[in-house]
Amino acid sequence: MPNVSSLGRRAALLLAPAALLLGTSLPALADWQPSQPVEYIAPANPGGGWDTLVRTTARVLQEEGLAEVNFAPINIPGGGGSVAWAQIAADSGNPHKLFAVSPPIILVPLAGQSAYDHTDFTPVARLITDYSIILVPADSPHQTINDLMAAIEENPALAVGGGSAPGSMDHIASAGAASAAGIDARTVNYIPFSGGGEAMTALLGGHVAAVATGAGEATAQLAGGGIRALAVSSPERLDAMPDVPTFVESGIDFTFDIWRGIMGPPDMPEEAVAYYADMYESMVETAAWKDAREQLGWLDAFQGPDEFGDFLDGQKEQFSTILTDLGLM
Repeated sequence: MPNVSSLGRRAALLLAPAALLLGTSLPALADWQPSQPVEYIAPANPGGGWDTLVRTTARVLQEEGLAEVNFAPINIPGGGGSVAWAQIAADSGNPHKLFAVSPPIILVPLAGQSAYDHTDFTPVARLITDYSIILVPADSPHQTINDLMAAIEENPALAVGGGSAPGSMDHIASAGAASAAGIDARTVNYIPFSGGGEAMTALLGGHVAAVATGAGEATAQLAGGGIRALAVSSPERLDAMPDVPTFVESGIDFTFDIWRGIMGPPDMPEEAVAYYADMYESMVETAAWKDAREQLGWLDAFQGPDEFGDFLDGQKEQFSTILTDLGLM
């Protein structure tokens, strides 16, 4: 049976031609706006990629006067996102609740760690693409990514941390890179934490040898000088961190991008979806957003609700193959 979100996307596609004939847009036809503050959820502790996206977009929306109400960042950690998703899924139809998403919304359910996946929620907008980065303490003996991979191969107990659940984004980044380096991905000792901030604390405390995280969320920590970056999963070096080599140029044929976007509860009213999608589309054109994006090393990847929904379906097929190949399913 089709899920509510997919039915909503089909309805929007059917309504769009009619809107064009009338010479107006769906948001204008709906004439809806939020009537109370929006619960703006990052499904993890402060300091990670979801938290960074929620707080950055909330700030830009306020500065640019693009929202009639306050977008209140709320952190709901646990289970690589699954704790928050369960709460959001139970609030079907609420037009005043939004949450940040990235590959874990697909990877965590595929790994059997959540009863809810992307099809249980309402796509609103994809906003950016980020990349994975491998970090070590500033005084680490591992000077290059190849040094770290050699150490992992020699000592499988060496711990690599991440802010997402087993089988999810940061695990894929570390295990996928290890596999490309000729190491059995299943032997990587991946330690999950409740968000990138907690993983960074563990790294600085010497509890893990390295951390896989999003390049954007690592920008501030790298500027602080307590950590070093060994490699980034982009095809080419990032403008925001030109001194960090890619895996590819280090002889490890591995790239991996971390898209991030916004979704809502199941059965969110179409007029609310149209309002928020239009709001985010306006936001990504502002100078404040472009400045924030460049500072964080994010790349523009905007998609509206329908295109984002189709993208998510394709990602599920792709990630199913990756997890199977890595022996993580």
